[in-house]
Amino acid sequence: MCGIVGATAERSVSGILLEGLRRLEYRGYDSAGMAVWNGESIQRLRRAGKVQSLADALEAQPLPGSAGIAHTRWATHGKPTEHNAHPHMSGSALAVVHNGIIENFEQLKAELMAAGYLFTSETDTEVIAHLLDRAIKAGADHLTAVKQTVASLEGAFALGVIHEDKPGELIVARQGSPLVIGVGIGENFIASDQLALLPVTDRFMFLEEGDMALLTRDEITVWDVLGNSVERAVSQYEHGISAADKGQFKHFMLKEIYEQPAVTLAAFQDRIQDAMVNERAFGEQASAIFDQVKQIQIIACGTSYHAGMIAKYWMEGLAGIPCHVEVASEYRYRPVVIQAGTLFVSISQSGETADTLAALRDVKDQILASLTICNVPGSSLVRESDLFLMTNAGPEIGVASTKAFTTQLVCLLLTTVVIGRRFNMTQAKERQIVESIMLLPALIEQALAMDVDIEKMSQAFAEKHHSLFLGRGTLYPVAMEGALKLKEISYIHAEAYPAGELKHGPLALVDKDMPVVAVAPRNDMLDKLKANLQEVSARGGELFVFAGCTQKVQAGDGIHVLGMPEMPEILEPIVYTIPLQLLSYHVAVLKGTDVDQPRNLAKSVTVE
Repeated sequence: MCGIVGATAERSVSGILLEGLRRLEYRGYDSAGMAVWNGESIQRLRRAGKVQSLADALEAQPLPGSAGIAHTRWATHGKPTEHNAHPHMSGSALAVVHNGIIENFEQLKAELMAAGYLFTSETDTEVIAHLLDRAIKAGADHLTAVKQTVASLEGAFALGVIHEDKPGELIVARQGSPLVIGVGIGENFIASDQLALLPVTDRFMFLEEGDMALLTRDEITVWDVLGNSVERAVSQYEHGISAADKGQFKHFMLKEIYEQPAVTLAAFQDRIQDAMVNERAFGEQASAIFDQVKQIQIIACGTSYHAGMIAKYWMEGLAGIPCHVEVASEYRYRPVVIQAGTLFVSISQSGETADTLAALRDVKDQILASLTICNVPGSSLVRESDLFLMTNAGPEIGVASTKAFTTQLVCLLLTTVVIGRRFNMTQAKERQIVESIMLLPALIEQALAMDVDIEKMSQAFAEKHHSLFLGRGTLYPVAMEGALKLKEISYIHAEAYPAGELKHGPLALVDKDMPVVAVAPRNDMLDKLKANLQEVSARGGELFVFAGCTQKVQAGDGIHVLGMPEMPEILEPIVYTIPLQLLSYHVAVLKGTDVDQPRNLAKSVTVE
């Protein structure tokens, strides 16, 4: 969602801040702004719209200075206008950037207005600026003012503050929203995502829940939620700056689709030894915890939820252990009954998904243990879980998740194996699964080779307004993911159904203007699916079938069949995802939408 960048240095920082905002554009936003201390005062510049609008304004009105903060805003309180854009100020002395939502801002705003403060925006963030100003005018030093202000706030937030009386200082705080410190030499930085800072540093310090920090050019001081001075570890970014560039590809999404052979290999190669999954990859306590597991509870949102749905088939069908899957935003707001021996599995690309994180925190004292499947080391979910398995997908910039999904599935399959060996899974079965997993990169390469044919197929969708996706078994969640990708980036209304549900309602929608996409596996469900497809064809629907057994699914009038490579059945959910990603990409390109930054969406959903 919203993005924060800040810097204190000997050099001018406005270029660093602007480049950081560009690198955060993938998070979703509708305005951008910057405030810089120029040696005498704080100067601010804001614009509605894209970061380029801010860049154009900076050309005409440069903001030189050695300390500053910048922000991309995704509107929650107030419309996406310039006066609602961050940074927000109280008078001319201090500026604040804020990610998150202040839940009690209306009460605080009324209190401040009664004290004579004038509000120039509709945002919750302006409350923070005025609270800081009031505390400082009452005699508090700047750090104490931030502590007092934070104590009065309810909700989730990451804050960056500069004040003209403290030149070269940045004060930051986090509660519920991510914030990372970039460690330099004679300069230090802050950001909501380390990708924003890769051009200036590859060393990062992750703040923990409730932390505050004071940054100068030469020093970083951190206090925990109790006010104790603490040391936070500094880690080095492993992927290199090129990982966040498009390279030869037109869009990040296409680049990330084509990275899947390599990243799925990275997801399993160091976790397999002698055709067996190494439990130590999950953490030192993994074996002792897995020995006590009696059931699995998976919690996730969006694409990660679809990965969890597939994992349920694996956990119950291969491991023989009960597995429940639920959307985090529903799970956290209802009374839940948690059985003894429950392993709580959270799945998140960012590790900061607000509802998933809240669900974990709500049940920590009721579960056996927690495991997170995540793509971001040092993220909140990783730090707060007993066990974790990193997907090793590398930076995923496109808002529509692709490689994060397939690597999540690899990690969930590895998890199924280590749980399954304690239940129904024989050593021979584990070896068979592991040998299948090792075929995955080559099979994905074969699926990517279908790109030209899929691009031609996409032309049949470009002028349509609705589409239907069908699947059975583990390919039903794949159909759901395919529909989600199409609606996310092409804005075509798309729904997914288990194919057996056609007669129970969706068949009423089928006509020549609604293309129907089906994923047809090579298993005992194929004949059932064929009957469902005939129902569509008989009603004039145009069918697009990705089939693993083309001799059983014949192309014909209104039926288009693309043959999938032969593969072990267990890999079908992963490999069949690839052509659906390509289809949504090419349809979006034809429609001229913003593929990497679709409207109204954000990459990392860090608020409810």
